[in-house]
Formats: sequence, C-alpha cells, structure tokens
Amino acid sequence: MENNFDVTKNEFQRQYETKIDGELLAVEFSEHDRKIFLTKLTVPEKFMDSEVQNQFISKILDSFKDTRFKVMPTSPEIAKFFRKNRLKYKDLLPAGISI
Repeated sequence: MENNFDVTKNEFQRQYETKIDGELLAVEFSEHDRKIFLTKLTVPEKFMDSEVQNQFISKILDSFKDTRFKVMPTSPEIAKFFRKNRLKYKDLLPAGISI
C-alpha cells in the first residue's frame, strides 16, 4: 500500500487526519500540560488492522519526536500499536507510564 500520504492536524475538530482513497482516517486528541492524549482512532473498515492504519499512527507519533510533548495513547488501538512498537516510541511516553 502507498505510504505517501500526509497527516494534518485539524485544530477545529481536534484530530489528526488524512484521506486515502476518499476515506477519512482520524485520531482525536486533547492537549494538556505538554501531553497529547490520543483518545479515539476512526478508521474505515477496509483499513482496520492494516498496514495503512499502522502507517497513519506512525506518522502521527513521528510528528512528536522532536517536540517536548509526551503522548498518552488512551485509545485501545493506539495503545496496542505502542506495545508492538515499544522500542521505537517508548521515549514519547511520560515518565512512569507503561503500557
């Protein structure tokens, strides 16, 4: 599957989003004290548990690599992704938080 899609931060709807094949993928977020809470993943059925879903989550997490934000993956799917990719993203978790 193609990897050349952009993820945008929609401040108004408080979500990160992209469109692939005319379908919207989104992750709702809230920000508090330099923490980003990724609260809900919305993915069309055909992309669920797919490489596209993984790439979408990766792109969002990669966007925090050079920031001072910490990520709280409160969505079950994003927490699952974090566990699978623990070594790559463990620095994004706040101190004392493990998933």
